[in-house]
Amino acid sequence: MFSFLLLLVLVVVIVSMWKVFEKAGHPGWAALIPIYNTYIFLKIAGKPGWWLILFFIPIVNLIFAIIAAIAFAANFGKSTGFAIGIIFLPFIFIPMLAFGDAVYAPVAK
Repeated sequence: MFSFLLLLVLVVVIVSMWKVFEKAGHPGWAALIPIYNTYIFLKIAGKPGWWLILFFIPIVNLIFAIIAAIAFAANFGKSTGFAIGIIFLPFIFIPMLAFGDAVYAPVAK
Protein backbone atom coordinates (compact mmCIF):
# COMPACT_ATOMS: atom_id res chain seq x y z
CA MET A 1 0.00 0.00 0.00
CA PHE A 2 2.83 2.39 0.87
CA SER A 3 4.51 1.75 -2.48
CA PHE A 4 1.29 2.57 -4.32
CA LEU A 5 0.90 5.82 -2.38
CA LEU A 6 4.51 6.76 -3.05
CA LEU A 7 4.08 6.03 -6.76
CA LEU A 8 0.90 8.12 -6.85
CA VAL A 9 2.68 11.09 -5.24
CA LEU A 10 5.56 10.73 -7.70
CA VAL A 11 3.19 10.74 -10.68
CA VAL A 12 1.37 13.82 -9.35
CA VAL A 13 4.65 15.72 -8.94
CA ILE A 14 5.91 14.74 -12.40
CA VAL A 15 2.64 15.72 -14.09
CA SER A 16 2.66 18.99 -12.15
CA MET A 17 6.25 19.79 -13.10
CA TRP A 18 5.36 19.04 -16.73
CA LYS A 19 2.56 21.59 -16.54
CA VAL A 20 4.76 24.18 -14.76
CA PHE A 21 7.46 23.81 -17.41
CA GLU A 22 4.88 24.35 -20.14
CA LYS A 23 3.51 27.43 -18.34
CA ALA A 24 7.02 28.85 -18.41
CA GLY A 25 7.40 28.18 -22.14
CA HIS A 26 9.69 25.15 -21.87
CA PRO A 27 8.97 21.61 -23.06
CA GLY A 28 6.96 19.62 -20.53
CA TRP A 29 8.83 16.40 -21.27
CA ALA A 30 11.91 17.99 -19.69
CA ALA A 31 10.39 17.13 -16.30
CA LEU A 32 11.11 13.47 -17.05
CA ILE A 33 14.86 13.80 -17.69
CA PRO A 34 17.08 13.79 -14.59
CA ILE A 35 19.63 16.64 -14.41
CA TYR A 36 18.08 18.31 -17.47
CA ASN A 37 14.96 19.04 -15.43
CA THR A 38 17.14 20.82 -12.87
CA TYR A 39 18.71 22.85 -15.67
CA ILE A 40 15.24 23.89 -16.89
CA PHE A 41 14.22 24.66 -13.30
CA LEU A 42 17.22 27.01 -13.06
CA LYS A 43 16.32 28.64 -16.37
CA ILE A 44 12.74 29.24 -15.18
CA ALA A 45 14.16 30.66 -11.94
CA GLY A 46 16.27 33.05 -14.02
CA LYS A 47 19.55 31.61 -12.79
CA PRO A 48 22.53 30.81 -15.02
CA GLY A 49 22.87 27.28 -16.35
CA TRP A 50 26.33 26.82 -14.85
CA TRP A 51 24.67 26.72 -11.40
CA LEU A 52 23.85 23.12 -12.28
CA ILE A 53 27.47 22.26 -11.44
CA LEU A 54 26.95 23.64 -7.93
CA PHE A 55 24.14 21.16 -7.39
CA PHE A 56 26.75 18.37 -7.30
CA ILE A 57 28.64 19.89 -4.35
CA PRO A 58 27.36 18.81 -0.91
CA ILE A 59 26.06 21.63 1.35
CA VAL A 60 26.56 24.17 -1.45
CA ASN A 61 23.74 22.47 -3.36
CA LEU A 62 21.31 23.08 -0.49
CA ILE A 63 22.07 26.79 -0.39
CA PHE A 64 21.77 27.26 -4.13
CA ALA A 65 18.63 25.10 -4.31
CA ILE A 66 16.96 27.37 -1.75
CA ILE A 67 18.02 30.49 -3.67
CA ALA A 68 16.76 28.96 -6.93
CA ALA A 69 13.45 27.90 -5.35
CA ILE A 70 12.84 31.43 -4.07
CA ALA A 71 13.55 32.86 -7.53
CA PHE A 72 11.40 30.15 -9.15
CA ALA A 73 8.43 31.05 -6.94
CA ALA A 74 8.99 34.77 -7.49
CA ASN A 75 8.84 34.31 -11.27
CA PHE A 76 5.37 32.88 -10.82
CA GLY A 77 4.33 35.77 -8.56
CA LYS A 78 4.61 33.77 -5.36
CA SER A 79 6.24 34.68 -2.05
CA THR A 80 9.25 33.29 -0.22
CA GLY A 81 6.83 31.35 1.97
CA PHE A 82 5.53 29.58 -1.12
CA ALA A 83 9.13 28.76 -2.07
CA ILE A 84 9.65 27.18 1.34
CA GLY A 85 6.54 25.12 0.64
CA ILE A 86 8.03 24.02 -2.68
CA ILE A 87 11.18 22.91 -0.84
CA PHE A 88 9.52 20.97 1.99
CA LEU A 89 6.18 19.91 0.49
CA PRO A 90 6.64 19.77 -3.29
CA PHE A 91 3.80 17.24 -3.67
CA ILE A 92 1.40 19.98 -2.48
CA PHE A 93 2.93 23.23 -3.74
CA ILE A 94 4.02 22.19 -7.24
CA PRO A 95 0.46 21.07 -8.14
CA MET A 96 -0.84 24.36 -6.71
CA LEU A 97 1.52 26.19 -9.03
CA ALA A 98 0.70 23.97 -12.00
CA PHE A 99 -3.07 23.88 -11.77
CA GLY A 100 -3.68 27.19 -10.03
CA ASP A 101 -3.90 30.65 -11.52
CA ALA A 102 -0.15 31.37 -11.30
CA VAL A 103 1.30 32.96 -14.43
CA TYR A 104 4.96 32.90 -15.39
CA ALA A 105 6.23 36.48 -15.40
CA PRO A 106 10.00 36.68 -14.90
CA VAL A 107 11.03 39.24 -12.32
CA ALA A 108 13.37 41.90 -13.70
CA LYS A 109 16.90 41.55 -12.39
